[in-house]
Amino acid sequence: MTKMQDSSMTRILLACSVIMNVFLMINLIRNQRCERPSQAAEEVEGVASISCSGHGRAFLDGLLGSDGKPVCECNACFRSFDCSDPIPYCEVDADSGDPMFLEPFWLKNAASSVQMIPGWHRMSYEFSDGSLISEQLKVHIERLHGVVGNANTKGRYIIFGGGATHLLNAAVHALSSASRVVASVPYYPVYKEQTEFFKSKDYKFSGDTFSIKGALNSSENYIELVTSPNNPDGQLKKAILKGESVKTIHDLAYYWPHFTSIPAPLDQDLMIFTLSKLTGHAGSRFGWAVIKDKAVYERMLTYMSLSTYGVPRETQLRVLKLLKVVLEGEGREMFDFGFQTMRARWTKLSKTLSVSTRFSLQQIEHQYCSFSRKIKGPSPAFAWIKCLREEDKDCYEILKSEGNVTGRRGSLFGAENGYVRLSLVKSQDDFSLLHERIQMLVNQEIISVTT
Repeated sequence: MTKMQDSSMTRILLACSVIMNVFLMINLIRNQRCERPSQAAEEVEGVASISCSGHGRAFLDGLLGSDGKPVCECNACFRSFDCSDPIPYCEVDADSGDPMFLEPFWLKNAASSVQMIPGWHRMSYEFSDGSLISEQLKVHIERLHGVVGNANTKGRYIIFGGGATHLLNAAVHALSSASRVVASVPYYPVYKEQTEFFKSKDYKFSGDTFSIKGALNSSENYIELVTSPNNPDGQLKKAILKGESVKTIHDLAYYWPHFTSIPAPLDQDLMIFTLSKLTGHAGSRFGWAVIKDKAVYERMLTYMSLSTYGVPRETQLRVLKLLKVVLEGEGREMFDFGFQTMRARWTKLSKTLSVSTRFSLQQIEHQYCSFSRKIKGPSPAFAWIKCLREEDKDCYEILKSEGNVTGRRGSLFGAENGYVRLSLVKSQDDFSLLHERIQMLVNQEIISVTT
């Protein structure tokens, strides 16, 4: 064999070797990519298969047993290794607004809502366009509002935050200029607590909107916080204050078809929404604001940039996946499930309290819903209970001492302590126990009258 032939043969062998190595590497990468999702899926399936008797849940990041495997984390008022043992007459927590009522929907849709996140996903501070916001997620949020018909997003700016609480303070900051912050009684306690906590020289909390209506000081600026439907009483609210010195923030956390009728899309200057009340994923800490004014949007963007430098990419990816599931079938499945659940709870509680002369429940009118295209009955997130007896001045204490039920005092909402808020959005276990205790109190009342 000549040197030239030998050299040619060597080049051919080297080329074949390179091709073979590339082929083997591609197969190795493919196998690794296939194995990892499979292993992750097996972990999820393994945890999901752990029986907690329907009164708890095991989690991948949860408590571990002596064998190093996840164990059940029981719902309130249940115990034992599989949560099958009810705790006799334990305290019922109706204070928290933890939206676990939607958990059955997500259990049913576990496969379509699962999200695998590889280690290389979005490691950068920013997206490729330099922003902190997923454009895909923004598009899906706009589509969601279009489908539900609860807010106009056309030509508006959208900003993300770590839940509604984060966005509320960003909005107050963006609008403030020696402003007085007000809200109509009964108002969401965080408005007062957050405003006072930050002790800003640019704004202060000034209480009930009605206390200053008709007496606006032209030398002062005002920020009115409007919650619709209202927390705690579920009423659809509108702004009260008018004038050039007034700015308004609309907190629309509960303006979704499972909590209220949607008469028409709102078109306010600044509207705040949160994932926790939309899909129930409170732990993901995600909310968004729809803003009309570019200058306000930019000030809120600066606030978000300096306080957290944006919402985590993992959260945005999970939210995108969840919204895709919600939007299947134009959102009918989740909203129908949510409405039917909340409507059934409200109907059951209303029926129980209808025979009571000691406790009353807020009245909410039936109303036409443009999303459902029919007149709907009430399905609020909270029961706003009033103690009717003159001696029952602290309704919170009455429920706690006589029913072992913990609610939230009326004074926290700027109202009298003759009122107490009870949460209806928790798990089915929580609601069943709450209703059982309310039924017990009403039965005791009836017995005392007849004896």
